[in-house]
Amino acid sequence: MKIIIHNNVILLCLVTLITLSCQNESIESFFADSDQDGYYDTIDNCPLVLNPNQTDSNGDGIGDLCSDLDEDGIIDNEDNCSLVYNPNQEDNDNDGIGDNCDLVDFTSLPCIDGFAGDYPCDGYNLIGYLSIEDLSLDSENSNRRLNDIWGWTDPLTEDEYAIVGLSSHTSFVNITNPDNPILLGILPTASVNSIWRDIKVNNNHAYIVSEASNHGMQIFDLTRLRNIENIPSVFSEDIHFTDFGRAHNLVINEETNYAYAVGNQDPGRTFSRDPGHEGGLFNGGPIFLNIQNPKNPIIEGGFSDAGYCHDAQAVIYDGPDVDHIGKEIIIGSNAQHVDIIDVSDKSNPLLISTIFYDNIHYTHQGWLTENHKYFIVGDELDELRDGIDTRSIILDLSDLDNPILHFDYYGPTPAIDHNGYITGNKFYLANYKAGLREIDITQIDSKVINESGFFDTHPESNGSGFSGAWSVYPFFESKNIIISDIQRGLFIVSKN
Repeated sequence: MKIIIHNNVILLCLVTLITLSCQNESIESFFADSDQDGYYDTIDNCPLVLNPNQTDSNGDGIGDLCSDLDEDGIIDNEDNCSLVYNPNQEDNDNDGIGDNCDLVDFTSLPCIDGFAGDYPCDGYNLIGYLSIEDLSLDSENSNRRLNDIWGWTDPLTEDEYAIVGLSSHTSFVNITNPDNPILLGILPTASVNSIWRDIKVNNNHAYIVSEASNHGMQIFDLTRLRNIENIPSVFSEDIHFTDFGRAHNLVINEETNYAYAVGNQDPGRTFSRDPGHEGGLFNGGPIFLNIQNPKNPIIEGGFSDAGYCHDAQAVIYDGPDVDHIGKEIIIGSNAQHVDIIDVSDKSNPLLISTIFYDNIHYTHQGWLTENHKYFIVGDELDELRDGIDTRSIILDLSDLDNPILHFDYYGPTPAIDHNGYITGNKFYLANYKAGLREIDITQIDSKVINESGFFDTHPESNGSGFSGAWSVYPFFESKNIIISDIQRGLFIVSKN
């Protein structure tokens, strides 16, 4: 009897030991942290690789340091084409994008010893490029060329887009990854081809005018670019506004949601811009367009007293002249003079002042400094006719009723200046054959401004001809700058 009891005790002890052993093993397994990153294996989204931040960008439950979406053996963070199987990681143009994903065979060109490849440069790298052929869907028109350019940043996705004018159409390009720009589609001209096409953006809509006969204004909803089934596509405009025909340019005040079509040239009107050119709704001056409803523009009047307007800038004035603070003004570059117009009351616009300067040939375009104190204007023909280096005329607008010449700035080449824009203390100038020029205006009060960088898209020469950079757009949050070169295409550059 005693022996039986003893054996039962032994058996009970063995069962107890085995049970406790299993429980301890389960507890140890549950609290295991193989990569010692502070997360137990059972909840770690990458249990064998140290990843204390548990980053999971695509939300698939697998940490970025382990995720391999295309199952090619290369984790996504190191895969140059993470959504397409490419175990060999081929990258023929060395741009960091695998050949199986790369839509553009282009290699970024850093600015080294004054050159980015064949392009002269100072401080700017070439990070993206599309040729005229890349910006088009056919090659039928051998005379196709670029003109104006503008940009749009999608407020929802923060993607960046270049909107590029060509003689036959407008191209829409996603440049969020500038080394791999994607042509999403084109919008054909509303009538016939023209070397003049101008684009501005307001409230996620592009507004496009041209000097093409009977072109009117095309309105395109840019949010359509978010989801396109077939890339590249041929788009149609959302609205074709035909209350005017030709216009050389378009100005938009994003604060008031008004657009101003300038340089109208419809046949049968009284104005003549140049020999052989007829037209002039409001004598070629600004046409006031209410675009508060983006797809339903309304002409609310215009201004004819200053004559033809070639280009302009419209702002709510916030400068040193207290008599005009809060007024909506247009500063027009009007072929033979600069005009400042108060357009606060669309039914009663008022000419504030007219400015002349020495050696006027063709007052082309200008832009305000951010404090609204100075206006930098370019004369398109003075370099050619006077044999001078690039001249920018700086006007002091401290008194809008009595603006004065502050000083003239001369660049380092005889190239013709075309379109220039200011952001911060930098003036970015499309300088035709001399490309993009960056000019530091920090000391503009002291009548000192200096070139601080450039990227020359026309390496053949810097002469006074009408080739090379037509326009630039320097307003992206990324600080990337897009350039439209008439003969070569779209350039994307960045400060190195």
